[in-house]
Formats: sequence, structure tokens, C-alpha cells
Amino acid sequence: MDKPHEACGVFGIYGPEGTAAAEDIYYGLTALQHRGQESAGISVSDTGGPKGNYCMKKGMGLVSEVFSKEGLKKLTGNMGVGHVRYSTTGGSLPENAQPISMNYIKGSLSLVHNGNIVNAAQLKEAQMNRGQAHYTSSDSEVLAYEIISQRINSGSIEEAVKRAAGKLKGGYAVIIMSPQKLIAMRDPLGLKPLVLGRREETWMLASESAAITAAGGQMIRDVLPGEILTVTRRGIQSDQSLCGSKEAHCVFEYIYFARSDSNIDGIPVHEARLRAGQALAKAETVKADLVCGVPDSGLIAAEGYAEASGIPFALVFHKNSYIGRSFIKPTDEERRTAVHMKLSVLDSIVRGKRIILIDDSIVRGTTMKQIIVMLRAAGAAQVHVRISSPPFLYPCYYGTDVPSAGQLIASEHSTEEIRERIGADSLAYLKTEDFQVMTGNLPLCMACFTGRYPAESPSQICTGDCAASQRF
Repeated sequence: MDKPHEACGVFGIYGPEGTAAAEDIYYGLTALQHRGQESAGISVSDTGGPKGNYCMKKGMGLVSEVFSKEGLKKLTGNMGVGHVRYSTTGGSLPENAQPISMNYIKGSLSLVHNGNIVNAAQLKEAQMNRGQAHYTSSDSEVLAYEIISQRINSGSIEEAVKRAAGKLKGGYAVIIMSPQKLIAMRDPLGLKPLVLGRREETWMLASESAAITAAGGQMIRDVLPGEILTVTRRGIQSDQSLCGSKEAHCVFEYIYFARSDSNIDGIPVHEARLRAGQALAKAETVKADLVCGVPDSGLIAAEGYAEASGIPFALVFHKNSYIGRSFIKPTDEERRTAVHMKLSVLDSIVRGKRIILIDDSIVRGTTMKQIIVMLRAAGAAQVHVRISSPPFLYPCYYGTDVPSAGQLIASEHSTEEIRERIGADSLAYLKTEDFQVMTGNLPLCMACFTGRYPAESPSQICTGDCAASQRF
């Protein structure tokens, strides 16, 4: 609905010869479906077969729509990469679906990418001058071209990836498959999550630990910010030479993006959301009869709020999980229709009750307004809204689809004005200082709330919406 959206989910696997990698990737991508619903793709290779002989299928739609059981059997190989996409850079078009596979003079590669390369335009211009990239290249293609460019003068694909990483700015988690190797890299700030897992002799890499579990593996650890991992038949090697001292992990992974059963950078997501709700309850009290959450993202914070306040928690919405996502609807009227199709209120629970309604964010305010209208129509006496994040004030440039500042209701209206526009009896947000309650001392990127971007210079990424932003 009216939410910011993650760019993509990535999955990679390297198993012993004879392993059916495509099936495991399918399970992993299904567990990452919440990170992108526009397209899905899988590319696999047999390390014992002809070098660079990739089998790939990708298309528009959900994982279950792109792949059939019979189709997966045709994707043979013990190593592979997979991707689910929600577009930020590059439109929602079949040609932008991943993996990206390319042949070049020294070999070939298949690549999947989550995030946004903020200096992609500069890299692309240089590549076009060399006759490589073309004007329609997405930032993911620019990344692939950069690796190929570096491979010409490198002794190995790992060295080429490392040289390319040294030129990148932005947030990214990337998995690259060459004919005999699987290579993963994470941006030095740790903006985008990437985890390492294992199932016996099979190595796995994914955006979230929930995908490792879905494929039958166990999470080993997070890939370190700036780390490059290389998996071969001999095992796994780590290059930490690009790891730095400054980190800035995306706080919205804990607020909304990640699955609640994932563990990212040592923080259980479920626990972080519970603590956010508890912090909201401790900030101020309001007389109410029950606490409820907007499905699904507000439910855990609502449980935390109820626990800390002593006000009973109740499920007051029925969610129809089989309706298409309303955020892709082009008009406000269609969004309103989609909200009513997706959610319905359990009248007998809310009638005559003073309700505390918890959600993770307010972007434009259109969805929250409709939900409050539905609650009042069902007989709710009062609706007090509590949001488990601060007000959105600035866009994101690192691979999260936060609209421009002009589309963010909090950038142009005060909390009281927003309360009036959405029709709530009261409205309060989580404070940025409460993030420490959620995630401890983990260094966070909070740019969408504070305007402080983790870049060498705001001019590298800003287009006018963040003229007042500050450097970390």
C-alpha cells in the first residue's frame, strides 16, 4: 500500500556437482518475495560442464508465476544466482529483469544486484566513451560492465570485482557467478543486507536469513560491510581489505523491509519491532480500550505497545492476501479501492471502542486516511494513531523507493496537520533517539528521517530534494 519499497532481493548458491541449484534458489526467492514483486529470475551453471554455459530464465511477475516445476527442471547446474525485483533505477520492464548475463573476451558472468549505485551516471559515461555501456543501461548493467572492464587488466575475476567495488558509491549487495566461482560483495557502509549460510557442503548467500532457512540451510553470519566473499569447490575465501570503520545500516530493514523472522547484522527483526512498539507506549499514554496494528507491518509493534501499556491487543482487520499490491495503482481513487479490497474491519471488535492504531510509517497519508474511515464506519469511538518510525522528510538514494520530498506528507505538513488530514483523534511518531532501543549501538542510516546522508558529499547524490542535507 502507501509504503516505501525495497529495491530487490538476491540469492546465490554453490553446491557439490550434481546439486540441483535452481530448486533451492526458487525456495530462497519465494522467501524474499516481499522485497520485490515486479520480476524474478534464475541463472545456473554446472561447474563440471562447459565453462560459461549458463541456463537462465527470467520474467515479469511473482516467483510462482515465472517458474513452474517443469521449468525448474530445465535449469540444470550446481551453482546459481536468483533475483526478485522492485524497480528504483530503470523502469518496470522485461529487459530490466535480472540476473544480468554477459560474455566478454576473458569469460562470462551472471550478476544479481540489490541497491542503487549513486555514481552510475558517471561510470556509464566513461563506459560509453569506451564503447561498452549504452544509454539505456540500468545501474545494475553499469556494475556488470565495470567488472568486465576491470577484468581485462586483472589476473582473476575476484581482482576485477575488487577493483570495480573500489569505484562504486551507494548501497549494494551483489552476487556474481562466473563459470567456476560465486562471488559476493556488500557496500562498505552496510546499507544493504547480505548474509552467508550453509547446508552441509552447499554454500548460500541471500539478502535475508529467512531465505537461507527456506532453502534448508543455516545462517552462518552476515557478510561484513565492504567484504568480498569467493566460493569455489575448494571452499570459501574472504577479502576484507575494503572494509572501513564507518557503517550506516538501513534502519528501515528493522522497521518494515525485512521479514520478521530474519536476523540482520546481529539484530532479530521481530525483537526490534517489539521494542519499537514498547518505546512508543512509554513516550506518552492515551486512554484506550484496545491496541491493534495495520497488517502485516504494524502488528509486531502493536504487540510491543500493548505489552508496555497494559492495554489489550486485538486483531481487528481481515487481510485478503490474494489481492495485487495497491502501491502500483496509478491514481488515488484506485489506491482507495485497493485498500478496501485488501482490508476489512471486524466490526464486532471495534464497535464503541477507543483504539490505538499502530503502523510502521506514513508516506502520502492516503492509505492511513482510508483505514481510519473504515474503522469509524465500523463504529470505533476514537482512533489514536502511533507510528513506529519518525516522519519521512527526505527521499532515499540507496535503492529504497521513497518518493521525492514533495510527495512526502510530513515534508510539507506538521504532525497536527497530518492528524487532521488523516482524520485521527491523535497522532505520534517514534523518535530517532528510540532507534537505539530497537537496534542497540548498531550504526544506522537514518537519512530519510534526518537528511544526513552517508556520502562523501551530498552533491554526489542530491538532485535538489535534499539541499539542506548534511554529511555524516
